Amino acid sequence: MTGDIQTRQLEYLLALSREQHFARAAAACGVSQPALSTAIRKLELALGVTIVRRRQRFAGLTPEGQHLVGWAQHLLSEEVHLRDDLSRMRQGLPATLRIGVILAAAPVAPLLTSSFSSIHKLARIRVEVLPCRAIIRKLANFELDAGLIYLTSCPPAHTRSISLYQERYLLLAAEGEYGHRDAVTWSEAATQPICALTADEENRDVLEAVLAPAGSSRRGPVLRADSIGAVYAHVATGRWSGIVAHTWLHGLGLPPSTRAIALAEPSPHPTVALMTVDRVPPSAEASDLVEAMADLDVSGALDQSVAQLTSSSNAPEPSHTHQRPYPSRVRYETD
Repeated sequence: MTGDIQTRQLEYLLALSREQHFARAAAACGVSQPALSTAIRKLELALGVTIVRRRQRFAGLTPEGQHLVGWAQHLLSEEVHLRDDLSRMRQGLPATLRIGVILAAAPVAPLLTSSFSSIHKLARIRVEVLPCRAIIRKLANFELDAGLIYLTSCPPAHTRSISLYQERYLLLAAEGEYGHRDAVTWSEAATQPICALTADEENRDVLEAVLAPAGSSRRGPVLRADSIGAVYAHVATGRWSGIVAHTWLHGLGLPPSTRAIALAEPSPHPTVALMTVDRVPPSAEASDLVEAMADLDVSGALDQSVAQLTSSSNAPEPSHTHQRPYPSRVRYETD
């Protein structure tokens, strides 16, 4: 290995990996194509390996080049974080905690952010609602500090996870449906005209996998809405029922004139966890979040909210329940 590796060379490499074309990569970096090509060749000389397959045009990266792209992303991200940290220290500005959450876990995020902000009062927080795969990608690219995500049996490499709760599902139905029963079967729920979320891909897949074999001729929801507010609004009409994760009762309560009924076992219970990147040095914001959550019982808080609402909704004379205004944007898909 000869020579020094420069930040500019790594930036050019990432642009080439992204654009898959020398001219487009050069344009993206605001330099000429010969300048970019020369910088890449100097990087190869400095490392003593071939990074780019060259024919008459760009033919892809070598295995060594692909490996280097991952390291380049990490190194450049760390440089950005270092510069940001030093700038904040110099100017006295607060740090920003970046959290990605799956849609079904969005009502849980305030439990975490409240614990964090009660200790780090000047910190800024950015919450993004994203699919699992987008959260994993942004964690790997150091664009997020932490993610609330479904935990699989094979979590991504170089990550750490803290299990927070197991998701469970409830049927939202009109008051008076099913008498005062505490639970209904999935087969019974499948006979109802169900309104479900389209935006929550993972949650939708879980529900449809259970509803399809449950014996319903409908084989899935008859109305799909792109927001939980639209689901709640339609359930409140009494014409549709809804199957929702128990987290939504914690965050939004019950729609007007409805009750929540447990869905009997066997039932899916995917685990939701806080995921962070296992790196050195660790993200200061992620470490602060984990420390702030040390005494937080997320599962217990959710269970308490659900118990209060299901007990009141199943009473002979339902009490006034916690309600929110619901947006009405909706996309219809009928069988």
